[in-house]
Amino acid sequence: MALTRADAAARDAADPLAAFRERFVFTDEQRIYLDGNSLGRLPVATRERLHALADDWGDRLVSGWPDWIDAPTRVGDLLAEAVLGAQPGEVIVGDSTTVNLYKLCSAALDLGPGPVVTNRDNFPTDRYVLEGLAAQRGVELRLVDDIESALDDAAVAVISHVDYRSGEIADMRRLNARGARVVWDLCHSAGAIPIGLRDAGVELAVGCTYKYLNGGPGAPAFLYVADELQPRLRSPIWGWFGQRDQFAMERDYDPVEGIGRFLAGTPPVLDLAAVEEGVKLTAAAGVDRLREKSLALCELIIELHDAWLAPLGFELGSPRDGARRGSHVSVRHPEAWPICRALIERADVIPDFRGPDSIRLGVAPLYTRFVDVYDAIDRLRGLVERGEQRLVDPERARVT
Repeated sequence: MALTRADAAARDAADPLAAFRERFVFTDEQRIYLDGNSLGRLPVATRERLHALADDWGDRLVSGWPDWIDAPTRVGDLLAEAVLGAQPGEVIVGDSTTVNLYKLCSAALDLGPGPVVTNRDNFPTDRYVLEGLAAQRGVELRLVDDIESALDDAAVAVISHVDYRSGEIADMRRLNARGARVVWDLCHSAGAIPIGLRDAGVELAVGCTYKYLNGGPGAPAFLYVADELQPRLRSPIWGWFGQRDQFAMERDYDPVEGIGRFLAGTPPVLDLAAVEEGVKLTAAAGVDRLREKSLALCELIIELHDAWLAPLGFELGSPRDGARRGSHVSVRHPEAWPICRALIERADVIPDFRGPDSIRLGVAPLYTRFVDVYDAIDRLRGLVERGEQRLVDPERARVT
């Protein structure tokens, strides 16, 4: 592993994915961006595509819909094959992760009511959706510390494939073999690590597209339902895009066959175009190659943490074993919030903070370099040695 900047630069020179960096927009070459696990960069192709699509809208108006109307399934099929290890016809793109999670959890409860369960420290929206469903359906909600032990007598479980704080990867295949019907949250794994939904026996999953897939802020999420389960499920949100022969408007609701029954309202065409360009970039690079580089980048973070940050009071908040870790590394410190602010305001390094004491350093292999990691940790070390975290506003902002 490299402990000098020259070694990091040499690794960049030998990186087979290095050319992908040129496909993204950079407005400040001095800024180091380590928050691709929250929001990916803007691809050059996306900016061009959106300009072209806006012109298409201006020219064709409503007559463009025959070309736009199938975007949720077209982009879903690309995502299924290039990123998720699923089959065509098993993924759609549209709505938010929260809405899609509600759809799948509600549909799963229709198959057999009972307790719903998730980790006590799972991402808030996952917990909130189950809390709302439990109140709506009159079923028990269980928030647990050990998810595996709670699966045998639960009806539905929601599990994050990659933990949003620590980056730890859950054992998808093993947990799927337990009693509950699991809905997997892939927000921090899609586009960063190989997933293999079909191989792992996954029935239901959701995930966002604005992190490692670079779909843009608030980009629509995706929803996966295994082909063999689709006929048994019905979305709790009935809308005209899930209707068979949707323009025969005098008919009662009759959901289409297949994954399209989970569509509801009119799809966001410009947003879907942005997602499509992001997924194309991931497909071109290959998830396996992205994973290989991600592991190397994160190993460099950990090595530099041990050498430079641990003596300053930092602790590693992520698994050391790369096989158990996604594409971000969390470092913990009692002054994590002001340190994170100082990094952004005084060192031009952008990570993010997650309470109570974690700074997440997210690497996006399509555009993160080894020298970026080296320089970011070097700047972090320097500002803490100088006590610069005590010079920023200690009040928590709304966005962390």
